[in-house]
Parts: sequence; C-alpha cells; structure tokens
Amino acid sequence: MTRVAFYPGTFDPVTNGHVDILAGALGLADRVVIGVGVNPGKSPMFPLSERKAMVTAMVAGLGKGIEERVTATEFSGLAITAARAAGATLLIRGLRDANDFDYEMQMAGMNAAMAPDLHTVFLPASPASRHITATLVRQIAGLGGDVTPFVPAAVKRLMARRER
Repeated sequence: MTRVAFYPGTFDPVTNGHVDILAGALGLADRVVIGVGVNPGKSPMFPLSERKAMVTAMVAGLGKGIEERVTATEFSGLAITAARAAGATLLIRGLRDANDFDYEMQMAGMNAAMAPDLHTVFLPASPASRHITATLVRQIAGLGGDVTPFVPAAVKRLMARRER
C-alpha cells in the first residue's frame, strides 16, 4: 500500500523552510501531495497559479527521484477535504517554534474531530530554516532586498521575473 501525505499551505512564496519540511515528509510517505491553498484570511502577494508554479519549480529542482514522488495541486476549502481527495492518510504540518505548536495543535484537534482517518504529523523545522517565514520573505522582496538565502533558486528566478 502506498502511503500518501498531504502537505497544505499557501506557499506565498515557497521558501527553503518549505523544502525542509517536504524533505521530512518524504521520509515518512511514499508520495507527497503539496496542496497550494486559498486562505480567505490572507491576501497573497502571488496569485494561486504562480504559487503552484513555484511549488512545481521547487520540486523539479530537487531531482528525478523526488520529482516522481511529489505532485502539486490547488485547493480551496478545508485541507482535510483536499487531503482525502488526494488519497492521503497523513497531514503534514511544519513547526518553527512554540507559537506554531500552539496554533497547529488546535488545528490538529479540529481536523481529528472532522476526519479521524487523517493523522496530523508535526515536523520540526531544522535549525538552518527555523527563522524563515514566507511573510518575512515577502517583506524583504517588497523592500528590494535579496531573498536568495531564503528561497530555492527556481523560486528566486520566478520572483525576479515578476518584479520586472
């Protein structure tokens, strides 16, 4: 049986922190479906199609073995609905700090009540990526700063094209 994990997020933009969590998810699952979501509570910098393109470019940059195990999909609505549609039994969530933990625990509890067949797995960010947030990357990019240390090269190229 193939173990499928669903890794949801807004990915606005994709960061090296996302890559770090994806690597952990690949250690747990045979396939990972990255769900690029619409969050009604957020105003993204990049439209959904561009965020999905960033995810696809990031995955392509990780190599053939990875590319065959990871797909990207768009979703709106509940992550558990999209996870089920993807055939997932695991829901991947990354943790940077205690603030993330508190929020994610609440969300995991709600998700477990609605979808007891899905198991939330928390993956801690590595020390090298713990400080990276998409919010800070957007702020740095918006102020003309260099985001190279914080995003995959393919994402940096897509962001640079957009800024022109």
